[in-house]
Amino acid sequence: MRRLLIRPGAIGDVIVSLPALEFIKAEYTEVWVPSPLVPLIQFADKVVSIAASRIDVMADGFTERFRAFDEVVSWYNSNKEALQELNPRCVFHPALPPKDWARNATDFYAQQVGAPIGLVPKIAVTQSAPRETIVIHPFSASASKNWPIESFRQLAERLPLPVEWAQDRFENLLDLAEWMASARVYIGNDSGITHLAAAVGVPTIAIFLSTDPKIWGPAKATILRNPTVDEVLNAASEQLAYARR
Repeated sequence: MRRLLIRPGAIGDVIVSLPALEFIKAEYTEVWVPSPLVPLIQFADKVVSIAASRIDVMADGFTERFRAFDEVVSWYNSNKEALQELNPRCVFHPALPPKDWARNATDFYAQQVGAPIGLVPKIAVTQSAPRETIVIHPFSASASKNWPIESFRQLAERLPLPVEWAQDRFENLLDLAEWMASARVYIGNDSGITHLAAAVGVPTIAIFLSTDPKIWGPAKATILRNPTVDEVLNAASEQLAYARR
């Protein structure tokens, strides 16, 4: 069985669907994802960026490659009719949960492919020496999700360990993941980088403002809704204390 999985979306969208993607891997599994996500797909036999696949223009040998798969499972919903015509063994899924969805998004994607509910996204990294630091990533893809930068600055001044700011440190997401995994705690907004931190196992504090953490909160993260600086400081202190036990 040669199966192709096509998963477009932002960093967090792809990470929360990783358990579903891995559950349906076949004897040969190829995965097409956005370019930055390619290093994070660890279970596939081959990973291709969606841009390099030429699915948007269906050119340069695309037709022959696409027809060669025994099954295509796709969250890429552009040109569905043309793709179905090229390969009748295509299965298309909605890329986002419906408005009435009330559980975690990871369960939504698991349900689509018949995977067990309750799976947690995990990304394996090479562990380097632990650092006595706290990583902060103060941004996201939407201003409405961002806790005030001044609040992050005030928090950084009061935290009990040195702060490392994650933005613009690495071009490769897997390198960033490995670097974050060695910190004591990670603090960030509802963002793809926060999902990445949780997936590599660093104790994660996720600050939510405009989105629903029941759906988009990383599994096993400490979720804070529109918190004060003191509330985030207390959560970080609890994470540090728990790790010392």
